[in-house]
Amino acid sequence: MYKQIILVIAVIGIFSSCSEEKIQLSPISQESSSNFYKTPEQIEQAVVGVYDGLQLSGQYGKYFIYLMEVRSDNSRQQSTTSSGGIYGDLDLFRMEATNNIVELAWNDCYKGIQRCNIVLNRIESVSNNPKKNVQIGETKFIRALTYFNLVRLFGDVPLITAEYDDPFEAFNLGRTPKAEVYAQIIKDLTEASQLLENEAIRAGGATKNASYALLGKVHLTLGNTNEAITALKNVSGVLLPNYLDNFGIPNENSDESLFEVQFKKGGIGEGSPYANLFTPSGAAAELIGGVGSAAGDNLPTQDLYDSYQVGDLRRDVTIGKTSKGVYYTKKYLDKPFKDLDGDNNFIVLRYADVVLMLAEALNEQGYVANGEAFTLLNKIRNRAGLSSFTASNLENQNSFRTAVVNERRWELAFENHRWFDLIRTGKAIEVMNAHKSETGVLNTVTNEKLLFPIPQSQVDATNGKITPNPGY
Repeated sequence: MYKQIILVIAVIGIFSSCSEEKIQLSPISQESSSNFYKTPEQIEQAVVGVYDGLQLSGQYGKYFIYLMEVRSDNSRQQSTTSSGGIYGDLDLFRMEATNNIVELAWNDCYKGIQRCNIVLNRIESVSNNPKKNVQIGETKFIRALTYFNLVRLFGDVPLITAEYDDPFEAFNLGRTPKAEVYAQIIKDLTEASQLLENEAIRAGGATKNASYALLGKVHLTLGNTNEAITALKNVSGVLLPNYLDNFGIPNENSDESLFEVQFKKGGIGEGSPYANLFTPSGAAAELIGGVGSAAGDNLPTQDLYDSYQVGDLRRDVTIGKTSKGVYYTKKYLDKPFKDLDGDNNFIVLRYADVVLMLAEALNEQGYVANGEAFTLLNKIRNRAGLSSFTASNLENQNSFRTAVVNERRWELAFENHRWFDLIRTGKAIEVMNAHKSETGVLNTVTNEKLLFPIPQSQVDATNGKITPNPGY
């Protein structure tokens, strides 16, 4: 979808890999800067480049699943020593600031942010652009999503909303307090929700519903219960009758899906790597037609498999087992075109997530026996083939909280929510220290390990302006 853009857009937002591996915030050559962004068609190509940023390896193109899912009790690495141990170190909480995964995630997020900043800086000067308002809304939505991921992963991060010609100006900013970063995220999403349409103007594009859903998630993360309820109640959506119908290539961009990162196989540089990455070693012929490698990443844990209640229809949609008895993630199963070139989109927001967030927020506002929060929670449970909860099962606010966390685990497994759910609900340290790793000794999880390390290259390149996180 996205490679329709011309070469100049391909370099927009690309941070040069200088010897110090700095964040490069001046990707535009003098020639491209003066000759581009002059017409509505060129702005449209630039917005396509903004969406393309989400496909980068350091974002949804690969590494987010390791930072947001493998980090949790949901999944594990088949081998903790492959690729020099960079994945295993993350899985077992022994990561250092020189780990390549966090460095690429940091850099690729800022590449995406720079693409957003370029569009927002240039779009107003282009006349006769009928898509302008929606394009601004799309760009602000994606910038907010990217900053939301950054601030949850790293804490205080540089807040850059301008287009910089000299990258060293940005380096000198240092880290911005996360409260300010969140204020910008909320501002971007509030404005996006007013500019976006109910229907996307492109396949997989951002909509008003997606913006309100993300805004609700941001407020819920911050503990702004009333604001979260208001935003989430602005989302209109549907739950598909069958949980299975949310996944698989024919079901991409379904009625329940609110926002997906788009991928397309076929040797055009647009494919997703998930089928190969998440197939257990030795199972390529059995699961993906023998096309390409089988990395054995992001494999479901025994703990997750055993946690499902008897009769839960979601378990066997989510988790498969090879002929050798190894669990694998089924939501991304597809026969690739070639190695790391599959058709699977990545679902970022789904209406079921909104339903469960609203149930959580209402309960935080105040427990009401058999109230609206129960109705919402039971919609999700009933679709999964489970019986409804009542006040006799969940007698107080705390028991309802636990029920929602569990339901989110089963409903949203491998969709990049589990690690952040554990942190938001204050359960990460307790859950992870009780978790029995199947592939190595899990280091003790402390408060410092709830954030990832700031890449050492960024600390070094800025002479300490960007400071390290404690504990790394």
